[in-house]
Formats: sequence, structure tokens, C-alpha cells
Amino acid sequence: MTRREISHCIRLDLPKTFFKRRWEHVYFYGAGCSNDDKKKIIESSLVAQFKTPTTVESDLLGAARGLLVNEPGLACILGTGSNTCLYDGNNIVKNVSSLGFILGDEGSGAALGRLFVADCLKNLAPRDLASEFFEKFELDKNKVMDEVYNNPGANRTLSSYSFFLGEYLEHDYVRSLVRNEFDKFFRRNILQYDYKAYPLCFVGLVACTFSDILCEVADEYGVKIKKIIQRSMPGIVKYHEGKEVV
Repeated sequence: MTRREISHCIRLDLPKTFFKRRWEHVYFYGAGCSNDDKKKIIESSLVAQFKTPTTVESDLLGAARGLLVNEPGLACILGTGSNTCLYDGNNIVKNVSSLGFILGDEGSGAALGRLFVADCLKNLAPRDLASEFFEKFELDKNKVMDEVYNNPGANRTLSSYSFFLGEYLEHDYVRSLVRNEFDKFFRRNILQYDYKAYPLCFVGLVACTFSDILCEVADEYGVKIKKIIQRSMPGIVKYHEGKEVV
């Protein structure tokens, strides 16, 4: 999106009361805000609307601050996508790149949805589950292919399909699919950190929906998960309450 398009969204989507007072500082955490060029686009859009000093950071740093506030640890996102980092109590000091839902995003909603839908279309998923899925979402093979290959938001669509699995956690096929994907998440991401030396925390709806299986996989690697939460905002607020505006 261009700076103008982003400014337009900010103006239309936020409550009007946001623009009726003078803020000391605006902090924005967002997906894709991982390099200076992208940060500058968001920053200029926010400054144009609020006329206020603005700091733009990645959603991963927001997740880390929301999960751990000022405590060092491993912060993980398991939502539409997945990501991990080692956090020192203020900033990210190590990150295994997520690579997005085509090359990475192991354990994410997009990955789980992709695997399940592919199994359905290849007649590998249990017939009862596949039939229930296609009926519930009013889908057939052509519609699925269109949603995946002609949709710029395919990762979000696939992630929405993954929550169908959350309704059938007692099914051996579902537990196996989720468990294997979480194991892949640990093998390809968590094991690249000194993961037993730090508290391990998760944020995201996928982590919450499949928390029992996630904890089972963590146990297999000899680690206890300290925290699993759906949203990081309360922790982010706590982090900034203890910081001076710079």
C-alpha cells in the first residue's frame, strides 16, 4: 500500500475521538514492518494523520514486549503466520526468519489449513471430516483452488480453515496433523535457539486453540511453556507505561 492509501485507512478506520486530542507519542507494531523503508512509509502516514512523533516496529517485537514486557525470553507467534525471536527485555537479539506461508510459517494457521485442505482434495483426509468441511464452508475443489491461487490473502483464508480442525481435536487424524506441524515448528525454529535457557512464550489464536497439543510437543523437547495468550496488547501497554518517551 502507498503512504496515501495507508493514511486513508487510518483516517477512516480509527474512531474520530483518536484525532481530537494531542498525543505525546504514537507506537505502531505491524506485520511487514521489518526494514527501514517499510517503516518509513507507515511512519509518514501516521505522522501525517496525528502530527505526533511516531515509532514503527515489527509485530514480532510487539509480540515479544507483550509476552515478556522487560524479561528476556523466547517469544513466539502462532497465528495466521508464525515467527520466533530471542528477546533481551527490550529488543530482539536473534530471529530465525519465518519466510512466510509458502517457504515457512511452520505451525501457523495458514500451514495447518494448507495441509488439511490438500489432504481433503487428494482424498487423504478422513471422508467424514472432508465432507463436513466442504459442507460447512460451502466449498468444492474449484472454489478452493480459486481461493488459494487467485487470492492475495490466501494465507488468511487458509488460516480460517484451520480452525475447523479445532472442533475435532479428539480425532486421531487431526491430532496427528497438528502435532506433526508443531513438531516441525520446533525443529525448524525453536531448536536454533538456546531454548532451555529462557522462558518460552506464545501469542496467537492458533497457539490458544491447540494449546494442549503445543504443550505436549514442548514436553517432548524437555521444555515447559511459560505463557500462552491470544493477544499481546496488555503486555505492550505495560511495557510502555514503564518507559519514558524518547
